Parts: sequence; structure tokens; C-alpha cells
Amino acid sequence: MSRTEVVVYENAELLAAAAAARLVTRIVDVQAAKGSASVVLTGGGTGIAVLQELNASSARDAVDWSRLDVYWGDERFVPADSDERNEKGAREALLDHVPLDPKRVHVMAPSDGEFGDDVDAAAAAYAEVLASQAGPDEGGVPAFDICLLGLGGEGHTASVFPDSPAVHETALSVVAVRDCPKPPSTRVSLTLTAIRRAREVWLMTAGEAKAEAVSLALSGAPEVQVPVAGARGYRRTLWLLDRSAAGKLTKVYEPPTA
Repeated sequence: MSRTEVVVYENAELLAAAAAARLVTRIVDVQAAKGSASVVLTGGGTGIAVLQELNASSARDAVDWSRLDVYWGDERFVPADSDERNEKGAREALLDHVPLDPKRVHVMAPSDGEFGDDVDAAAAAYAEVLASQAGPDEGGVPAFDICLLGLGGEGHTASVFPDSPAVHETALSVVAVRDCPKPPSTRVSLTLTAIRRAREVWLMTAGEAKAEAVSLALSGAPEVQVPVAGARGYRRTLWLLDRSAAGKLTKVYEPPTA
């Protein structure tokens, strides 16, 4: 049975450090249980801060990086060397500093890659990557062990925006996204259907500007209006918030004090 948990930290710095520690522990536990693990990465300030904290921690050495599959929840469809690429941010923050198996780092194509400026082809190719990694009973999408996500103030997650074609998509695992209200306007994104294939979804955000979206999502708002409300793990959904982002919650759960 899926469960939802909310943990609130005093500030964004503590949130990033705690999320990094949790991530190491979860990856190590999964690898101990079944040999390898998979994680879906996110961009944004909090997502990159978590990777930076992980890189700075000696605990990272507990992970067998050669037995980790890395995916992305969404990507900006820009050239490979653009600072707007989630992949570039993740590599600079962590991935270039650990001994990953390059064949297990599954990136979304850039706009100057093998598909050129054809974002639909890039999305279809990533769907094929997911299908190739999925088990026979997994419906074309691997059951990710941990899916890290952020959210926007209007309630988007990955690049699934309110009342957009992507939020209405139920058949595809990956979609091309155009005319995003937040630049860059063209992207590739997992759909909510694919996100819900994850065993655990971790939603991480900080700042007062996110409080309304957090409150709406946890109050059961429809995902068409607040897409992050539809981002759920099939075993566990974990919200990691700072106090400002949690401000409108009527009930919060905090880490136990020492």
C-alpha cells in the first residue's frame, strides 16, 4: 500500500543536506537488497543542491556507483553545452565526480544531438530507452527505485504544467513539451504515468513561493490543475520541505530532535 510522508526542515540548506543523506542510505539499502538501484534526477535549485551535498559528503563512498542507473525526469531541449541543461548541472554537481558506468547514465537528447531540433523524436527515443530497461511485467517503464522531483509555484513537476497536453497524457511515458510558460519553452518530460511507476517519489522544494502549491497538492487538488498532486510513488511518496514551503500546511511532521 502506498503511503505519503511529509518531513519539514528549518531551512533550505538543512533540507538539501538531509535529502542527500537519505538518498545515500536508500540507494545503499536497495543495492544490498537486489544488487543494483535506479534513481531519477531533477534539476532546479533544490535538486542540484542535493547532489552537491552528496558529492561533498564522505557518505557517497558507501554507494556502489557502478551498479546505479541514472535517469532524468525532464530536460530542457537546448544544446548539450547549455547551462540550462539539467544533465550539465547534475554532472557538475555530482556525476562527473563518481565512478558511474557511462552505459547506465540515461540522458535525454539535446537539441544539437542525433535528432537535431526534432523534440518529438527525442521524446520517442527516451521512451524507447525506458522500454529497453523495463522488465517484462513493467509496462514499458522501469520501476524506478527513487524518483526525485521538484515543483513550481503554479504546481508543475518535471515539465508537466497545469492544464497542458502533458498532464492529460495517459498512454505515453515520455512527451515533447512545447510552449512552456517557464523558459526554455521546449522540453522533454516523463509523464505522470511514468512517474507513478517509481517505487518512491521524493518531492523536494523550498521557499514561500511554493507553499500554495504544496498545500493544494496535499489537500487533494486535481492533477490537471496542480500536476504535482499526481506525482506519487506506488509504495511511498515523500515530501521534503523547508519551513517556508510548508507554511500553509495544517499539520506537519518534523525530524525528531536529538
